[in-house]
Amino acid sequence: MLIRFAFFIFLAAVFSAVNLGVHAQNADGRGSIIPRANDADDDDDKPKSFKETLVKLRIDKEKKEYDEMLGRGEEALKLSEELEKAYEQNGRLNANEINKLIAVEKLVKKIRNELGGDDDDSDKNPLEQTQSLAQKDAVTTFGSTIRKLLDELKKTSRFTVSAAAIQTSNAVLKIARLLRISR
Repeated sequence: MLIRFAFFIFLAAVFSAVNLGVHAQNADGRGSIIPRANDADDDDDKPKSFKETLVKLRIDKEKKEYDEMLGRGEEALKLSEELEKAYEQNGRLNANEINKLIAVEKLVKKIRNELGGDDDDSDKNPLEQTQSLAQKDAVTTFGSTIRKLLDELKKTSRFTVSAAAIQTSNAVLKIARLLRISR
């Protein structure tokens, strides 16, 4: 009986030593020779929390990009309103307004690219379709089209792609080109 008890103590000591060795190996990142029953649970928890962290980071990034896109739309609207006021006062667009027009073009191109759109190749020359549009009408149409673009952006979420917003951004860019050319 004493021999069995000593043998049992010996086995317990061996298993606890092996168990401590497994913990040390896992802490160092090395694989263990003898898998423990709760090792699988630990491995499942770590990737889940890591995956969840990656998902949360991706969601935060998408929210930030969407908010930045809306900010670009609001900035473009602000600049277009300044262009309308300047045109009403001066009756023409001077160099400062042309620079604002170029800034609006850049903002709208970024918005269009973020939406997944590209140039509308149906019209190579913006003057063909809008040739009869006077500069005053073009400035007014420019502002209203940007308002429409911002409304389309606000209707979408970060999960959707709006074909209407892409078409509207292409229309804004065509009118901007017309205004630069007809200067």
